[in-house]
Amino acid sequence: MNLTNLILNTDSYKFSHYLQYPPETRAISSYVEARGHSDHPEVLFFGLQMFLKEYLSKPVTMRDVEEAEAIVTAHGLPFNREGWTHIVNKHGGYLPILIEALPEGTMVRRGVPMAQVVNTDPACYWLTSYIETALLRAIWYPSTVASNSRKVKQIIQPILEKTCDDPAAVLPFRLHDFGARGTTSFEQAGIGGAADLVNFMGTDTVSAVLFARRYYGADMAGFSIPASEHSTMTSWGQEREAEAYGNMIDKFGSKGLYAVVSDSYDINNAVSEIWGKQLKDRVQAAGGTLVVRPDSGDPVETPVQVLRQLAYAFGTHLNGKGYKVLDNSVRVIQGDGISPADIGLILGRMEAFGFSAENIAFGMGAGLLQRVNRDTYSFAMKANARQDMEGNWHDVYKRPATMNLKASKAGRQAVVEGYVGLEAARVDQLAGRRNLLQPVWRDGELLVDWTFDAVRARAA
Repeated sequence: MNLTNLILNTDSYKFSHYLQYPPETRAISSYVEARGHSDHPEVLFFGLQMFLKEYLSKPVTMRDVEEAEAIVTAHGLPFNREGWTHIVNKHGGYLPILIEALPEGTMVRRGVPMAQVVNTDPACYWLTSYIETALLRAIWYPSTVASNSRKVKQIIQPILEKTCDDPAAVLPFRLHDFGARGTTSFEQAGIGGAADLVNFMGTDTVSAVLFARRYYGADMAGFSIPASEHSTMTSWGQEREAEAYGNMIDKFGSKGLYAVVSDSYDINNAVSEIWGKQLKDRVQAAGGTLVVRPDSGDPVETPVQVLRQLAYAFGTHLNGKGYKVLDNSVRVIQGDGISPADIGLILGRMEAFGFSAENIAFGMGAGLLQRVNRDTYSFAMKANARQDMEGNWHDVYKRPATMNLKASKAGRQAVVEGYVGLEAARVDQLAGRRNLLQPVWRDGELLVDWTFDAVRARAA
């Protein structure tokens, strides 16, 4: 069985849809948008290129057709053998579709199309909607993660600019991706992790840097540091806790940043007594930067308390903006139970105590890569136009009387620069305005190959 068989990468009900269109249909156009909510007015568009390169670049074969037919008929549904055989024989197995999209990294207001797809072979009018499941999934998940990650950036950035001498250098490493183990698969971790890296550069999700390299040509999109986990610390036993920390100093203390989880037994004792007294001189003499990680307790109060304890033990200096910065030998990272709201509260408390935001970094796991769904930004793909045998386009739309939010756009869509940013417009009403939806894929060929640097620059 081929689990990457593109024919089977859909919902069951799609198999019968080729029989349901008006007989004169020659083309169907559909678009993807985030309908959004009042608290989610913008979306960062990202991730389509991964799907194009990984899935659409592989042609369907007759073996795929035979396999799909056996599964679909046993599943109780009709199978479009003629249509798929036509795609194999006439198009070499590549889907005859045109996909237009905004440049990846673009910020899009709710209701503005990010992508639009239409079949290029009149015999395959059914194909546009057929790929909805795979295409929508390829867009909504990475775009949602990238958008949420950007919202965290928007929380951190103003406080960092207010309290830090060089916020531009510090900001990319204020959020660290801890989410790999909390995702449902290696692929999800790679896709979501790469989406976060559009905004930040710290990650422990190895698949994220692999996906950024493979699909966007990034040599190295994210970075990490040596760090302990509870097992490597508790394996020494509580009576040898100081030895465990000392070993971290010996192995990594002279090589830049290194993180040590310090709450295995008593975070207050670990910070005040072990780090702050027993090991203080060794930490400072080593020349690197110890990043203390509390991993339990109140997610807002605990990291601020740790910061104040380190300030008492190691000292601080005032930066050019008048805020306290810990001795360069120590910093804090909070990665337990962190939400965007918590980050704002922590930074607010730090500012109230006179500390610069550069003293702390944050780690997010499931909250970043897993605690999302298609409805976070209300993503949808809807048909908007149908072409008949004479080449005339007819509006396709829905207007549910019971829920106007689910009303869809009619007519082939374009995206134009408006008075307040990007706006949706009908293709037949452009009136000379430039359509920002660019052809990115046609009949098995990638037309635009975005680099990760270009995506980052656009999203910045």
